[in-house]
Amino acid sequence: MPARNQEFYNVLKSETLQDFYDRLKINRPEVVVPSLGMVNDIGHFNVFKRSVYCSANPSPYNRRDFYKISLIIGCGILHFPNERIEVKGRALLFTNPNVPYSWEGTSETQGGYFCLFTENFMRKKNESLKESLLWRIHGCPLIRIDEHQESIFMELFLKIMEEMNGEYVHKYDLIRNYVNLIVHEAIKVQPASTDIKHSNASVRLASLFMELLERQFPIGSTDHVLELKTAHDFAAKLAVHVNHLNHAVKEVTGKTTSEHISKRIANEAVALLKHTEWNVSQIAYCLGFEYPANFNIFFRRQMQGTPKSFRQVLTE
Repeated sequence: MPARNQEFYNVLKSETLQDFYDRLKINRPEVVVPSLGMVNDIGHFNVFKRSVYCSANPSPYNRRDFYKISLIIGCGILHFPNERIEVKGRALLFTNPNVPYSWEGTSETQGGYFCLFTENFMRKKNESLKESLLWRIHGCPLIRIDEHQESIFMELFLKIMEEMNGEYVHKYDLIRNYVNLIVHEAIKVQPASTDIKHSNASVRLASLFMELLERQFPIGSTDHVLELKTAHDFAAKLAVHVNHLNHAVKEVTGKTTSEHISKRIANEAVALLKHTEWNVSQIAYCLGFEYPANFNIFFRRQMQGTPKSFRQVLTE
């Protein structure tokens, strides 16, 4: 299989929990893989020291079937669908099953902690956490922190590690609370302008829109064509007036419905240009453009260049 197609296959495949533990055991054969037979029923949670389990090799660029929160102490580069973010020092990283990414460590020392968990592990006790994480899908999930903030997050991760190694019968309930505290502390670190109070109805509708948008991706074949392409399409699917949908999404996320749709389509266009051999006309068709010329105009507006020129740069 050509390298590009293999890479794209990895993005489509998504890394499962079993894949994660199998990859972990390559460098750490002593790792005990927990039983994953009850994941669908009760969920899964685990926590690790990055200094022990963070490999010097870049992690695979793909989606994961789980959420992950990392307290990064060290230097590295985060690769997202359309972003390359350099980290120097310390940061908190939230990743989720919808966005592919890769971490490339650039410093010899990689400190801190990371925990991973499935959605149903948290959802049973805390719906608001899911919403908090989901709002990071289309923005940068990286939160830069200072030395004082590092100590706060470090203490919470240490408490989680302590509970994981303990015998308290309700330890997972306590761990959920600690994870919830990490999320709240992270929200406090963000600029005040992003901490806006929203009505439950707006949050719910915006969440349904984001979930419906993400459900259409990734594009797996040239026969897969986007069904929902405009704000009116999504409003009709959700059985609400388009103005009501636009108001809720704008209130909660700070961006319009159309901005979210355009950015997500642009990100998928970039992924298809990078990881497949499909021609521009095929990509345009899959992304809902009747004519390649319209796709070229859209792509130029979003990426300041044509699809053809973007692909040429990748092959140089």
